[in-house]
Amino acid sequence: MTWIAIPFAAFTVLATFMGGLLALRLAHSLPTVIALTGGVVVAVALFDVLPEAIDSIGDPKRAMALTGAGFLAFFLIERLLVLHHRDDPDQARAHQRVGTAAAVGLSVHSFIDGLGIGLAFNLDTTTGVLVFIAVAAHDFADGLNMVSFVLSQSGDRVAAMRWLRIDALAPLVGAVVGASLSVSASFLGHVLAIYGGFFIYLGATDLLPEAHAHASWARVGLTVAGFALIFAITRLAGV
Repeated sequence: MTWIAIPFAAFTVLATFMGGLLALRLAHSLPTVIALTGGVVVAVALFDVLPEAIDSIGDPKRAMALTGAGFLAFFLIERLLVLHHRDDPDQARAHQRVGTAAAVGLSVHSFIDGLGIGLAFNLDTTTGVLVFIAVAAHDFADGLNMVSFVLSQSGDRVAAMRWLRIDALAPLVGAVVGASLSVSASFLGHVLAIYGGFFIYLGATDLLPEAHAHASWARVGLTVAGFALIFAITRLAGV
């Protein structure tokens, strides 16, 4: 029965693609899209990733220490890669590397989402369906986040589409692994806590400042709306 997880996870592929394609279509107004994405990324970290990490680890202090380590690690990575002025070609290449590191983090999160679907169906069908609902509900936002972040770092639509494909397929791969293997919940919790720190850093220092460099009430409203949407989804899904 655990292989029921696979068709469920396949639906998340479509949801992620839909979000990413919408972000590509709206690339001409990227700061507005990023305003929504920034709220979503921070809210996903606070209301989805971190609660799951704390539950899996069973020690809130350890989970928050790992989150702080993830935040600091991504800060140090960015500082080591980005050492010059924005107009410096070396700095521009460094920003692309930062974008790649962030894209990897988002893809790993999607993989863990799929892994959660597979593992949940190992427990029972009801739990599997509930976890699927929670994952599918924010996979649309995951695709939006991936494309808008890559575009904000490099402006490369080809790279954004490539990372969107990886991000969309990651939960399907994760579900296959989760349905076939027994993975420690504690280990997953440690990984989630670290990536929670990554996502808070991405939202607070990269996405939101860029979105609100030319502030408008519409962008403020989109940030709040993205935050509130993820909060509502996680509450309705029982995360």
